[in-house]
Amino acid sequence: MKRLKKISHLLSQFRLEVSNKAMKEDKRIMTIIGREIWLISKQPLFYILIAFLALLVITPIATYLYFVRDLSSKEKIINRNNEGVILLDRNGTPFFSFYDGRTKEIIEYENIPDDIKYAVVSVEDKDFYKHQGFSPTSVIRAVITNLEEQEIKIGGSTITQQLVKNALLTPERNFLRKYQELVLALEIDRRYSKDDILDMYLNTVYFGENAFGIQSASKAYFSKDASDLTLAESALLAAILPAPSAYSPISGNIDRAFQRQEVVLEEMVRQGYISEEEKGEALSEEIIFNPEESDLNIVAPHFALMVKQELIDKYGEQKVAGSGFIVTTTLDLPLQEYAEEAVQNQVARLRGNNASNGAVVVLDPHTGEIITLVGSHNWFNVENGKINMTLRPRQPGSSFKPIIYADAFDRKLITPATVLHDEETTFQGNYTPRNYDRRFRGDVLARFALANSLNVPAVEVMEKVGVPDGLEFSKRLGITTLREPVDYGLSFVLGSGEVPLIEMTSVYGVFAVGGELAERTTILNIKDKNGGEIFETNPSRRRVLGRGVSFQISSILSDNAARQETFGNSLTISRQAAVKTGTTEDYRDALTLGYTPQIVVGVWVGNNDNSPMDSVAGSLGAAPIWRQVIEQYLQGKPVERFVKPLNIDQQEVCRENGQRALDATSSAYMEYFLPGTVPRGICFGSEEGSTPTPSPTNEPTPTNQPEPTNTPKPTSTPQPIEQPLTPTPTDIPVTIPVPTV
Repeated sequence: MKRLKKISHLLSQFRLEVSNKAMKEDKRIMTIIGREIWLISKQPLFYILIAFLALLVITPIATYLYFVRDLSSKEKIINRNNEGVILLDRNGTPFFSFYDGRTKEIIEYENIPDDIKYAVVSVEDKDFYKHQGFSPTSVIRAVITNLEEQEIKIGGSTITQQLVKNALLTPERNFLRKYQELVLALEIDRRYSKDDILDMYLNTVYFGENAFGIQSASKAYFSKDASDLTLAESALLAAILPAPSAYSPISGNIDRAFQRQEVVLEEMVRQGYISEEEKGEALSEEIIFNPEESDLNIVAPHFALMVKQELIDKYGEQKVAGSGFIVTTTLDLPLQEYAEEAVQNQVARLRGNNASNGAVVVLDPHTGEIITLVGSHNWFNVENGKINMTLRPRQPGSSFKPIIYADAFDRKLITPATVLHDEETTFQGNYTPRNYDRRFRGDVLARFALANSLNVPAVEVMEKVGVPDGLEFSKRLGITTLREPVDYGLSFVLGSGEVPLIEMTSVYGVFAVGGELAERTTILNIKDKNGGEIFETNPSRRRVLGRGVSFQISSILSDNAARQETFGNSLTISRQAAVKTGTTEDYRDALTLGYTPQIVVGVWVGNNDNSPMDSVAGSLGAAPIWRQVIEQYLQGKPVERFVKPLNIDQQEVCRENGQRALDATSSAYMEYFLPGTVPRGICFGSEEGSTPTPSPTNEPTPTNQPEPTNTPKPTSTPQPIEQPLTPTPTDIPVTIPVPTV
């Protein structure tokens, strides 16, 4: 502004002196004006120069301050750009990823063959061991060589710069990012040895085929560890680095890949890493591509989506997407794969009986950890594979009966030795239930009635309990999907309310561990991308039922002798296990739920659209899967049995009326009672007219010794059955508007 005023003043002088001054003075004034104008015109360039110099000075400082924490260790550098989520099973095996999560298998530097190290250095950074992170001569040499050959034969950036670009910076290309790359490369070279830098580079660089790092690449292309790579294989992997997608010998141009391999070998000879003879041997070696098929994002998709939702609920989706979380889940991957195969095979076998889907939940009742979850028979089936049927509310059929019996035991309305009436009965609301086999057995004890899944005695128990109280008790055990009492009648005990398989499995877990409900979880721990632990699960259980009632239910459901009349040996496995089936009206749902003290397994078979199956009961449709999965889990595990609580009374009772037996005869058996519920009446062991209630298994002594089991591989999928399965007499459906066994 001052200069403009000065010019204005000079111009005004110039006009005044035109008639009074000589031409010499005019020239002087014009010279002054010209100099002032020139000075004004130079100021923007000056400011630009100052700004540029400031950028050159400030950028290194700002870059250093921003990345200083990430430069503090090799692990942090390697994991700096990790985003998304990687899911591991409980043994540390990756099986799923979200939001572009990357799996990297880190291999120790000393286990990386020298051949791959030298191959990479030869073509990616010839002066790697000479420069300090940046090499102007390398840039010039690369430009000249690539122009001469009319293709990218060698790279211009140093290995250190490539490490910075891959592990620390974004892929965008501009002057500022390139300057930051140079600054960080110099700092990394100052901090770390050449071996450390090459180690980080080889464990992070992308080799194509979704393989990050040399170990993943070796498996992706050759199904072997990187430590076993040959010279020929090493040269080939180094050859594809400039353009992994284009040069991949699997999905790219294999001819170009081998042309590049020869270039790599020539460079290795030129730089003295190998001899001409070794080069010739490598070129003559037949390379066999045996890509290791990845199970990533194939196994346990429904379970993975549940984990994802749990993470989003905990942290929010935006944070999860950019987190780089490494999540160790509760999943047992080998058991998951076994269960998926078992479901696929059984659904295929039942296809001729109009059964199209199945689901499995395996739960640790002590911790709530979901060990295995199969949401459908095939995730990739466009018709019914995507819906997670373990979460979809369905009628549980007779598998719901133990809940109402437990309520009746808990309130001391009945005992396992109470006489119930299996006879034609019309209950309130003009409701006349029938048994699955359309037979009546007269007076039966509660143990026999529940073990054989008799409907009429179950409705009698429901009437004693009352629908409102039974519904509240169900909610207490962890069921959340039931409606109001007015929506149900006495058929509630037969499973007319809709409950997800996962919640039914949790309820049976309550019985398994003596009355405590464990909060379900899919996550064991969460680590950030640098390996720091940010979450570890803390199992939570709360008491919802007494130990005594839980033991009574377990005793009945594990009584192989008591259920023999209906189920034979169809539910018997290699050790003591409590189990109950369920079949709904018109065979729309078939369930089997069972447990030992260690584990609980729930299985459902049916159709997503709720259409009827053709005579597929729980014991025929779901039980085979249940037996296979629980036996597979229990292999090599210690035998654990249901242990009678100290406050439970045991008493010999007569089979025909449940009264106390004075003598231990064949017409008496040992029964278990809550305090104050032992029968007062006495019987004398008469065998005439006795109800066929076999003795429950005597209380065993717990053992910690493993009991080996010979669990077969899931049955191979046979040809679908064209004719419907013929139901056994105990599976005959009844045409009444209530669920059947």
